[in-house]
Amino acid sequence: MTWFYDPRRTYEDNYAHGPFGAFAAAPVDAPPRPARASFLGHPVVSPFGIPAGPLVNAAFCEAAFRNGFDVNVYKTVRTSAHPSHAYPNVLAVHVEGRLAPGRAAPVLADGALDDATSISNSFGVPSRDPDAWQPDMAAAVAAAGDGQLLVGSFQGTHPAPGAPDRESAYIADHVAAAALVVETGVPVLEMNLSCPNEGTGALLCFDGPLVARISAAVKERVGDVPLVLKLAYFGDDAALAGLVDATAGIVDGYAAVNTLPARLVDAAGRPALPGAGRDVAGVCGDGIRWAGLDMVGRLARLRETAARDFAIVGVGGVLTSAHAAAYRAAGADAVMSATGAMIDPGLGAAVRG
Repeated sequence: MTWFYDPRRTYEDNYAHGPFGAFAAAPVDAPPRPARASFLGHPVVSPFGIPAGPLVNAAFCEAAFRNGFDVNVYKTVRTSAHPSHAYPNVLAVHVEGRLAPGRAAPVLADGALDDATSISNSFGVPSRDPDAWQPDMAAAVAAAGDGQLLVGSFQGTHPAPGAPDRESAYIADHVAAAALVVETGVPVLEMNLSCPNEGTGALLCFDGPLVARISAAVKERVGDVPLVLKLAYFGDDAALAGLVDATAGIVDGYAAVNTLPARLVDAAGRPALPGAGRDVAGVCGDGIRWAGLDMVGRLARLRETAARDFAIVGVGGVLTSAHAAAYRAAGADAVMSATGAMIDPGLGAAVRG
């Protein structure tokens, strides 16, 4: 099996030479399809696509559009260059049933990817310098056809320890990143608050007051461009309600979930991923579908109870069109698949019907 992002190659090799396999060979002259839905005010053929992660540049985004994925997210960018974690980044994660949040026992991970339905996500939010990613993101925007939509993902970077007024600098970096993304022409922004490589116990999305301050500053800068917040799994209903209460009047939507963390080990019980700080990594795919569905359902109830108007993007473990339909039934306005799309390049067309 050849995935369009090849886990057996380095991140840099994928960036330079991908995408791969049948995904890359999709015809460029496929007949257009009429828009049948709307997402954040934009008509789309189908509110289904690929989230931030495997679409590392414009070549990947263009291939996603050609393959019938209609709402796609350009991989998270920053205001300065950051390298990827060392190879490997994607391993097969062997989970029996659902992966519980905060699981104490380690999880086996290895290179047996051919039949994998759950995988690791350990990249460290790599980013080119804006001088490189801005024109490339603009090319990805231009690659969207009628009824298709590119979303630009970004995040702020923590200032160095000891820097003065670190919180203000952190907020300012989010604003600067958002402004740079808007300059590319993207019609929708996604602010990544939940990267598992940023420290799973202290993810930004769990600090509702700070998220509200950052979101307000970003919206003041970007104006009417819709802003979606990418969230991790919230185990506590009150914490999730608090975040929504703090931000629902500012932002335009929420996307969930961005992986579940797990301690990954090899068959000998050693850390499966090399390098300091990588013993815990985000897990995507089949084992976390329950978490994405749970978050979508809870967000939908919060939306209905308070008569709020925000979009919900369901992410996590979507491997089939039936999984996508389950997310829609739970309340998602759009659904995205990373692992499933890499395994099956025909998934977008299948969801379109």
